[in-house]
Amino acid sequence: MEVSWRCGGKKDRMAVPFGKLTARLLANPKVEAEYDALAPEFEIAAELLRARRRAALSQSELAARMGTSQSTIARLESGQTLPNTKRLLRFAKGTDSKFRIRLSAASSAMRLS
Repeated sequence: MEVSWRCGGKKDRMAVPFGKLTARLLANPKVEAEYDALAPEFEIAAELLRARRRAALSQSELAARMGTSQSTIARLESGQTLPNTKRLLRFAKGTDSKFRIRLSAASSAMRLS
């Protein structure tokens, strides 16, 4: 996958492979820490997207089932909006999914004494 930036005309186009860009950005410890901190939110967004696709629904169809807008579904699936429990329950019902929360033990290095 390539990410392209366009500065001016077509001759000014520069493409950087996504993996290379990611590696370059994550080499910065501050960027890596922020990236890791956002991982749970992106996991939620990815799970919402999987549930909608499993239900074979468009964003508009799911929005109608949930009584919300298509743009709200898009924000949830992109990770721009972190859903509350009530919205997660409505999403689960709209996609005919079972809602579960699971907390796992942190690695021993992360545990507080």
